[in-house]
Amino acid sequence: MKILVCVSKTPDTTAKISFSADATQFNGAGVQFIMNPYDEWYALVRAIDLAKATGGTVTLINVGGADNDQIIRKGLALDANDAVRINLESQSAMNTAFQIAEYAKSRGYDVIFTGKETIDYNGSEIGAMVAEYLDMPFISYASKLDMSGNTATIERDIEGGIEVVEVETPFVISAAKGMAEQRIPNMMGIMKAKSKPLAVVEPQAFTDNSVVTKFDMPPAKSGVKMVSPDDMEELVRLLHEESKVI
Repeated sequence: MKILVCVSKTPDTTAKISFSADATQFNGAGVQFIMNPYDEWYALVRAIDLAKATGGTVTLINVGGADNDQIIRKGLALDANDAVRINLESQSAMNTAFQIAEYAKSRGYDVIFTGKETIDYNGSEIGAMVAEYLDMPFISYASKLDMSGNTATIERDIEGGIEVVEVETPFVISAAKGMAEQRIPNMMGIMKAKSKPLAVVEPQAFTDNSVVTKFDMPPAKSGVKMVSPDDMEELVRLLHEESKVI
């Protein structure tokens, strides 16, 4: 089985977020970056286990600059076979998906994995777009995947229950919590990753109709207001005038 796993670089969840002076670009200065957890913990780990069970291979694919190589190498340390980086600082999910699809279309992948979303933009767009470009079935938010020959049985968490679907390869799937368990690279994997192939390819021409016009920070959280237990009138006033129901 030939598997492609899409991985993304995202800011660490504890990073302090800021933007450029004109609020059109993310300011990455001093920010620690990690592999997107949904890509790493669920998509990649399940793909590796699936490849081992079927005698297959796992290729990582990333769209980004040379500073993404360290993130990609971590995926190789987890036991992926090889990797490719499309040398593009993409400004939209559609461009990213197009580049991944263009690379994948002639290479005969049986399964293409993504995480259910990235933890920075939370868009959940890449998987569906890749599937559309490749004219493949797409299963989103999958929490379990079992293979029998070319048939996959997939579970998805839905409102009030679990949906079970079957699909034939090839297909695209986005992995959610439950698909696999987080894994830490061992020393042998880290050493092997240094010599595994990481190809860099140039992007295909793409007319990007989506541009960022502005980023806005969320409103600052207000401080806690203490109300005396004897002053119920003030509590009622605050609940009516200042509380927000989300």
